[in-house]
Amino acid sequence: MNAKPFSEACEQNKAPILEVLRRFFTHPGLMLEIGSGTGQHAVHFARALPYLEWQATDLADNLPGIKLWFDEARLANLPAPLELDVCREPWPVERADGVFSANTTHIMAWGAVECLFQGIGRVLEPDGLFCLYGPFNYGGLYTSPSNATFDRWLRSRDPASGLRDFDDISRLADVNRLDLVEDCPMPVNNRTLVWVRR
Repeated sequence: MNAKPFSEACEQNKAPILEVLRRFFTHPGLMLEIGSGTGQHAVHFARALPYLEWQATDLADNLPGIKLWFDEARLANLPAPLELDVCREPWPVERADGVFSANTTHIMAWGAVECLFQGIGRVLEPDGLFCLYGPFNYGGLYTSPSNATFDRWLRSRDPASGLRDFDDISRLADVNRLDLVEDCPMPVNNRTLVWVRR
């Protein structure tokens, strides 16, 4: 039997991320998670926020591992994960009341980051919120030595990846009708950026 995939980073950051989600997502609705990875976040957040239907998505290769977590959790508000490639249209979800994504933009090529924001601009309901968690640069500068080291490692593995600059992300958001609500500092030199769809 296959073992569930496991991310230590997910275990460490799920509680502080949940604190942000609790503040912003207070009403029932469909939450679209983009890049669900192992599925750990989806299980934790769906269990803690039972009034949200938590729709996990990821590339096809990651879906079997996510399903192992979901099958064990057996949560009514956690439907089967769906395949989603941000640059392949149409997306499997046509509308969402909220969108969440963690640690995705720095492992995507910039063209995929553009696809991500374009897709969110299409599916997110007016006044819906998009929360993006991860490390970001500001004004072209690293916020910590550890982030600089992480960025070098990412680019050595895949030159198209790397930490994204807050200003570049903000321009993408604006083009796709997303207005910044809050830039939340998080542990270990990460942030959670929250936008509202205008």
